[in-house]
Amino acid sequence: MKNDIGMIGLGVMGSNLAKNMKSKGFSVSVFDKDAERTARMAAEGFTGCASLEELKDSLVRPRKVFLMVWAGKPVDDLIEELLTVLEPGDLIIDGGNSHFPDTTRRTEYLESKGLLYIGTGVSGGEEGALKGPSMMPGGSPAAWPLVKPIFQAICAKTEDGSHCCDWVGENGAGHFVKMVHNGIEYGDMQLICEVYQILRDGLGLSSQEMHEIFAAWNETELKSYLIEITADILGYKDANGEVTVEHILDRAGQKGTGKWTGIAALDEAVPLTLITEAVFARCLSSQKDERVAAAARYGRKIKKFTGDRKAFIEALRKALYAAKIVSYAQGYTLMRSAANTYGWNLNYGGIALMWRGGCIIRSVFLGKIKEAFDKDPQLTNLLMDSYFEQTMKDLEDAWREVVAYAVTAGIPVPALSSALSWFDGYTTENLPANLLQAQRDYFGAHTYERIDAPRGEHFHTNWTGEGGDIASTVYSA
Repeated sequence: MKNDIGMIGLGVMGSNLAKNMKSKGFSVSVFDKDAERTARMAAEGFTGCASLEELKDSLVRPRKVFLMVWAGKPVDDLIEELLTVLEPGDLIIDGGNSHFPDTTRRTEYLESKGLLYIGTGVSGGEEGALKGPSMMPGGSPAAWPLVKPIFQAICAKTEDGSHCCDWVGENGAGHFVKMVHNGIEYGDMQLICEVYQILRDGLGLSSQEMHEIFAAWNETELKSYLIEITADILGYKDANGEVTVEHILDRAGQKGTGKWTGIAALDEAVPLTLITEAVFARCLSSQKDERVAAAARYGRKIKKFTGDRKAFIEALRKALYAAKIVSYAQGYTLMRSAANTYGWNLNYGGIALMWRGGCIIRSVFLGKIKEAFDKDPQLTNLLMDSYFEQTMKDLEDAWREVVAYAVTAGIPVPALSSALSWFDGYTTENLPANLLQAQRDYFGAHTYERIDAPRGEHFHTNWTGEGGDIASTVYSA
């Protein structure tokens, strides 16, 4: 009897995904270069394989091989090894955090060899992998029917039973959507951390008080996995009865997906300001020794909040929600732009549904995004939806109050403030870019358009009388 699928890479994610598949009735062959890992899984009822050849022989055709290994060269190296044993029609699945251009390249390469390829984003951490992750597959369209029964059996489900997994699109589409998911995750986490610092350093609240605030917020529009675990973290005490988070060094790590999201936004000319600031905030946090030295040199003191605490805490909740909306609005704009660039037919409401369960950014708020795109699949920006329009109008004053306090108090809020600046820019009819374009034309003859002439018609002014009338070629970088 041949098995349904093979799993290569038996770390936490790979082993838990295999266990998830087995619990749903699928037979799974496993392989890891660490023979002890393979043996442990074999002891739990999996078909342990000592080689890729043995793995291949254990699988029903067309063979489905799921890779959970480090992104980058390890994936390419493993693909080359698999090409020596697999046959045309077989399928390779990459479930790691691969960069989407790599997935596009690998899809084309394997299809040229007669094989199929899927790059699927998997979100939810080790618990999600075991109990139901959000999955975002893309690659060879012909591969989806082969894995759909497995993926939709093991993925998370929403309250109404909908699957948090569906086909995203061709080549690198699945990993692009997962990359944007991770970028939004960076933004959400940074926003929460900025609000935490205001509560801690501005209002002087204890971890227990903040635990209660975040727990209460998790019963509002902010209800989400990240708000829930923030409340848990703030209430968690070690064996000595001390709050653990208060002893953690303020130096954040990152694995690169946030950076990739920012780079993709620059490539697409999409102002992904909040997420990019969240990435830079992690970079700044890593400069711990420099920050300690600079703090000693400048001796700044944070100004304590002196107003109505209860009212301001509610303002913080509203500010957090407003900025969160901006983060998703920017992320969805990036996906729409990339879809046009790469020819993907993305289902934006479906993506929100995929993120409703299992993944790190799961929240009730995503239901509102799905409703927005269900009403208007061609929606250009979330802020143009009637629900989000009214919500932002209701939240705006509180948001400004929070940012203004943070700025005057000396509390860094790069994500909250950049989101507000983007909102102000997006909702401003006349920006000062007319002067900027005049400056470009002055020193570089880059030309400009006029408000009293048709769009696309360009003009050049000889500003000094010495520059001549020859203009630079018009192009957009």
